[in-house]
Amino acid sequence: MLEPIASERLFYTPLLRFRVHDHEALDEALLAHGELLRGTSEGVAKSNRGGWHSEGNLFDDPADPVQTLREAAVLSVMEATRSVTSKVDPEKLEMKLFAWMNMNPTGGFNAPHTHPGAHWSGVYYVRQPKVETGNSGMIEFLDPRSDLPNWRLLQSKAFRPKRKIRPEAGEIVLFPSYLVHWVYPNEAGGERVTIAFNATLRKGQTTDAESGGDDDD
Repeated sequence: MLEPIASERLFYTPLLRFRVHDHEALDEALLAHGELLRGTSEGVAKSNRGGWHSEGNLFDDPADPVQTLREAAVLSVMEATRSVTSKVDPEKLEMKLFAWMNMNPTGGFNAPHTHPGAHWSGVYYVRQPKVETGNSGMIEFLDPRSDLPNWRLLQSKAFRPKRKIRPEAGEIVLFPSYLVHWVYPNEAGGERVTIAFNATLRKGQTTDAESGGDDDD
């Protein structure tokens, strides 16, 4: 009577999470380096409210812990790209990374925003104070689609208007840069410290051999 033919995930928005191995030592080193940076810079105001946001591109910093995290960020972007397409080899793409550190004290948060111009955006959790209840430490993503209220009747995760998670220290959360997101106020006693980054991809340089060269025959 009924034969299924196909099922597609139209307008799919991926959200990926990775854990960095042996992250404890890395986190301690990043915290120490962050304190040095904060001691020499007042930071800048972006989406942060009540916290410190580092200046410039953190991944240009040659410090070992920063470069270790940069390597992990590259791997996460490569894996995420492979998860959404089999037609493009991420190894053959050029990747531009831009990163910054956020230190949110009690009450600090990040207002809703996107990251225009990039492909992937990520957040590495350096320190995440523990809480028993509430939304402290949560990052929330808002559905970019409109006109979905009627779908709430079905209670389907595919049509929920928002999604919030509380990552732990050592995690990288990766998502498309167009996705609106924000961070709940820190309700814990200690600082929440994260390193966010954007990844922009473009076609890599190809040789004549790779592109087929000029056909003069």
